[in-house]
Amino acid sequence: STMRERKTTDPVHSSADLSEGKEKLRLKQEVGLISAVSLIAGTMIGSGIFMSPEWVLYHMGNPASSLLIWAACGLLAMFGALSYAELGTIIKESGGEYIYILRIFGSFPAFLFAYTSVILVRPAGLAAVCLSFAEYAIAPFYPGCSSPQVAVKCTAAACILILTIINCLNVRLATSVMNIFTAAKLLALLLIVVGGLVLLAKGQTQSFQNGFQGTTAGIGAVGVAFYQGLWSYDGWNNLNYVTEELKKPEVTLPRALMIAIPLVTCLYLLVNVSYLAAMTPSELLSSGAVAVTWGDKVLGSWAWLISLSVALSTFGSSNGTFFSGGRVCYIAAREGHMPDILSMAHVRCLTPSPALLFTSAMSLIMIISGSFTSIVNFFSFMAWLFYGMTISGLLYLKIKKPELPRSYKVPIIIPIIVLMAAVYLVLAPIIDQPQIEILYIILFIFSGIIFYFPLVRFKYHPRFLQRVTLHLQLLLEVAPTSKVVN
Repeated sequence: STMRERKTTDPVHSSADLSEGKEKLRLKQEVGLISAVSLIAGTMIGSGIFMSPEWVLYHMGNPASSLLIWAACGLLAMFGALSYAELGTIIKESGGEYIYILRIFGSFPAFLFAYTSVILVRPAGLAAVCLSFAEYAIAPFYPGCSSPQVAVKCTAAACILILTIINCLNVRLATSVMNIFTAAKLLALLLIVVGGLVLLAKGQTQSFQNGFQGTTAGIGAVGVAFYQGLWSYDGWNNLNYVTEELKKPEVTLPRALMIAIPLVTCLYLLVNVSYLAAMTPSELLSSGAVAVTWGDKVLGSWAWLISLSVALSTFGSSNGTFFSGGRVCYIAAREGHMPDILSMAHVRCLTPSPALLFTSAMSLIMIISGSFTSIVNFFSFMAWLFYGMTISGLLYLKIKKPELPRSYKVPIIIPIIVLMAAVYLVLAPIIDQPQIEILYIILFIFSGIIFYFPLVRFKYHPRFLQRVTLHLQLLLEVAPTSKVVN
C-alpha cells in the first residue's frame, strides 16, 4: 500500500522483526562524535550571528541587556538540548520531535507535526538560509548596489541542487562537507573575537559604559528579542533527527550536545562584545549587515574575508538543515504518515534520496514563489509550539514511566524551565501584538485533519498511487528500509 499504518513497537518487538532471517536495507551508522558536534554547531552558526545582533539590541534598548538575552538564549538552547538528550536515549529512533510525539502522544498529533514540518517549516527554513547564502555569495559582483532578485534566486536554487546531490550520494560526503564548513565558520568567528579583544585592549569600551541605561521591559519586546536570538541558536535539536545514524548514540548524543552548544554560546557572546567594541550602539543599529560593517571598520582592505565567511557559514548551515530535514520526511513516511516512496533508501548509496528530493523540491517552490517571508518570520512561533509539546512528553515519561531504561537523565527542573519558556514564547507575541498571520499558521496546522482521517486513519489508498510508487521505485533505484535498533 502507498501509505501504511504502523503500530508503535517497543525495542523488543523491533529486534524480533529484524531477526526474521532476511537481509534488510538500512541507513549506515556513519556519524561519529566530531561529525555530531559539526552537525549541531554547523547548523546553529548560520547567518543569524552575522545579522541578528542589531535586532536584539533594537528590542532590548541597550548593550548590556542584549548580551543577557544572548546568554539566556544559549542557556535555554542548552536546557532544551539536554532534555532532548534524555528523550534520545529512551526512544532510540531518528525523527526528532516527530518520533517523540508519535511514541508518547500517538498518531494524530505526530501526523500534524510531520505535515507542518515536511511541507512548510523545514523547506521554508532551508529556502531562507539558501537565499541568505545567495545574497552574500553574489554581493561582490554587484558593488555599490543591491543584487538583482533573479540572480539571487538562481544562486539559491543552485545551492539547493548542489546540496541535494551531495546528500543523495553519500552520508560520509555530507558529513565531510559539514566538518569542513564548520571549521571555516569557526575560524571566521575567532577572527572577529580576536579583533574585538584587540580593540578592548586598546581601550575601546565606550559602548559598555552605562550598559543598562534605557532597558526595554515590555513582555512582547523581550519575547521578540528572544525570537531574534533563538533564530541564531536554531539547530540545537538537529542531532535527534539522525539518532539511528549515530555511532553509539547513548554516548555520542549527550556528549556532542555538551561540547557544541556551550562552544557556540561562548562564541556568540564574544562576537557580540567584539561588534560593540568596534561600533557604538547607534552605529550597530543603523548597520544593514553587522559583520560586514565590523569588517569595514576593523579589517579595512581585508573586509572581503567577512563576506566570504558569511557565505561559507550559510552554505554549511543549509547543508546541516537539509541533512536533518530530509530525515523527518523519511521517518514520517516509514511510520505511514507520508507516501511509501519517501521511506525508501537508494540501494547502493544507502541514503534516503526520495525524502531528500522531496524536501529539495518544496524548498525550490518556496524560492521561486518568494512568498515564504511571512512564514519564516513566524518560524519561531511554530518551532516552540512543538518544542513545548515534546518537552511536556519528556515530563510525562519522567513522572509516569520512570522505569524505562535510559543511559542519561536530566534533572526534572530543566525540562520544566524549558516548558515554561516555550509557553511564554508562544503566548507573549499573541497577547502583546496579535497578528493575523498566527491565525493562518494555526489553520494550516489543523488543515492536516483533511488528509489524516482518509489516508492514515481509514487507510484509503488510491490504486494509481501504488503504480506511481512502483515506477518511482524503479526510476530512483530505491527499496524499503528497516530501523536501526541500538
